[in-house]
Amino acid sequence: MTTDQRTQGHDVDEEQADANYTQQVGLRLRGVRRSKRLSLHDVELASGKEFKASVLGAYERGERAISVPRLQRLASFYAVPVDSLLPPIEIPLTPEEREAAERRTPSRGITIDLIRLEAMSSHEATLLSRYVGMIRQQRANIRGTALTIRREDLNALAVLLEADPDSVKERMSGLGLEMSR
Repeated sequence: MTTDQRTQGHDVDEEQADANYTQQVGLRLRGVRRSKRLSLHDVELASGKEFKASVLGAYERGERAISVPRLQRLASFYAVPVDSLLPPIEIPLTPEEREAAERRTPSRGITIDLIRLEAMSSHEATLLSRYVGMIRQQRANIRGTALTIRREDLNALAVLLEADPDSVKERMSGLGLEMSR
């Protein structure tokens, strides 16, 4: 394979990555618009025709890339942060970085025995009860005797308890709060 062929192959890969990213941005744009219960026509009218329905539709379908200044104006129109309209970029990690990240992140969340938690009266239990209450409200899970704390929730809980996620799991288990799945 010649250098020109390798370069052309790289250009094709990069163009495909750009097209995929443009489609992901479009999906985000559509999701935000729909969450606001707006049609394309509604956006056109409410924006004083700054965002024409046909152009916004092309952005949402990934047929057309949106410029950064225009994305900022659209985010302002929707009253959302600009970064909520952008999908995350996957940054390749070295094997060492991936291994370190896996060590820092537990493989799964934990299921907490809520009856046992209610019976506890320590400062740590009080903090945990408040956090669990917030999660239950968000999930509309007001009843029940157990709650699964997802890995992401566990990371936030670790910050609250000033510990790393694995030691939080160990502490929950040591307190008899972790239920087997």
